[in-house]
Amino acid sequence: MSQVISAQNLGKTFHAHGRTVHAVRDVSLSVAAGEAVGIVGESGCGKTTTARMLLRLEDPTAGRIVFEGEDITHRRGAALLPFRARAQLVFQNPFDALNPRFTIRRALAEPLANFGVPRAEHAGRIEAVMQRVRLTPSASWLDRHPHELSGGQLQRVVLARALIPGPRLIVADEPVSMLDVSVRAGILNLLRAARDELGLAAVYISHDLALIRYVCERTLVMYLGAVVEEGPTVDLIERPHHPYTRALVAAVPVPRIEQDRAPLPIKGALSDAPLVGPGCAFRDRCPAAFGRCAVETPPLRELSGRRKVACHLGDPA
Repeated sequence: MSQVISAQNLGKTFHAHGRTVHAVRDVSLSVAAGEAVGIVGESGCGKTTTARMLLRLEDPTAGRIVFEGEDITHRRGAALLPFRARAQLVFQNPFDALNPRFTIRRALAEPLANFGVPRAEHAGRIEAVMQRVRLTPSASWLDRHPHELSGGQLQRVVLARALIPGPRLIVADEPVSMLDVSVRAGILNLLRAARDELGLAAVYISHDLALIRYVCERTLVMYLGAVVEEGPTVDLIERPHHPYTRALVAAVPVPRIEQDRAPLPIKGALSDAPLVGPGCAFRDRCPAAFGRCAVETPPLRELSGRRKVACHLGDPA
């Protein structure tokens, strides 16, 4: 598989009200054509900021982004327009993602016009993408407005709008979290089918490990802006190495209420990001922390089986 996007040592620092927030620190990842990579963690861990940098909606403070062999880290304005057509975002909230005054037809035609697709091609491309997201017959949908559609139908339109320019990269930020449970599987199946059939690279941002397990081959776990564990998704969930990953897995609801569950192996809440300094950022919540954790930041090191972990405890396997 050819590599679509790679990021090396990405960092993002915000300065506001006399405080410095290290939102993302030294994050590296790559995604190949036809591959899906998940980024998971609690709210505030930096996963959405990482995704926005990959899409060049945020300028990195540090690091490098290469898309289809070209360095796009410092591109601005019109120089980014070809990339914009090739890298698309699937929004979390379909109710806010569409202009309420636009018909579905106009919402789908707008990106085609913005990216210079000849008007003569619009109708054919709109029809094709409506078929792909299973909104057929298209004539019954295209002249409606967003308020006339359900949440699941709206998210299909949002997906159609992301696919219609012909992207090579899709970033989905909590793509089903605003939807009823009954319609989530349908949207995820559409995303998987589009990725497989079109050979897209996909990045999923989520706190839902069940979703990530269903759609992603590889997963990065982030805590306070840094990757603490990485590896093949199923192996990472079934054999988590980092104490934080273990806690995320332990927090997944069990299917039977009578099933015994051990208490979560961590305490407290996500700490204040500006206070991150030397040492392991997770040490105050980690039940296994020891002296070294307070003075030395653990590097993200290679383990067997394409696994990586940033922890002084070593490989527990």
